[in-house]
Amino acid sequence: MTRIGRGLAAVMALAAMAGVAQAEDGVRGKQAGDIVVGLGAIGVLPGNGGHVDGIGGKPRASDSASPQLDLTYFMVPHVSLNLIAASTQHDVSVRGSALGNLNLGHVWVLPPTLTLQIHPFPQSRISPYVGAGINVSFFYGEGGSRTAPVRRVVVDTAPGFAFNAGIDYEISPHWLANVDVKKLILRPEASVNSGLVHARVNLDPWIVGASVRYRF
Repeated sequence: MTRIGRGLAAVMALAAMAGVAQAEDGVRGKQAGDIVVGLGAIGVLPGNGGHVDGIGGKPRASDSASPQLDLTYFMVPHVSLNLIAASTQHDVSVRGSALGNLNLGHVWVLPPTLTLQIHPFPQSRISPYVGAGINVSFFYGEGGSRTAPVRRVVVDTAPGFAFNAGIDYEISPHWLANVDVKKLILRPEASVNSGLVHARVNLDPWIVGASVRYRF
């Protein structure tokens, strides 16, 4: 099991433990109409796969970290919508092509992700959730040093799916601590040298984060 797999297993184990908890004295819990704003840090860990037409090889993107803002709205205590906003920079390359290992420079990605989250124990101090949703990733700011003969790299905007699990811990009626894990199914198209070479990049990243949240 990978590090991320172990982390997700730990999240789900804590969720199972929280399942036996009832409403606790002094705990406000989650309520319909709550708006929660979070500020934290995330790690974006691409899975790295896909193929490159013509020259072969495997496309790769480096891990990255970034601050993150997120917004959660509770429609009812058990159900919320969550939107995340962050942008990360990744070094990109091709390994094992007919031209050897190629450095493609770097690219920035802005991946807004909207998930519908289910909170089975909204009145518990330790409140786990699971969710699923959609993602659209915008790639921009391509640059950096590249291996000749690579001159230009473009990664297309791509939609994706998101799966989500996490835990909120109520510190006080207004303040929460949060740990969150998302898995994106994200497979953009890329081109090199104005379309001379095309690639399908199976990024499928894990997004792992921790934050402090304020509830209005």
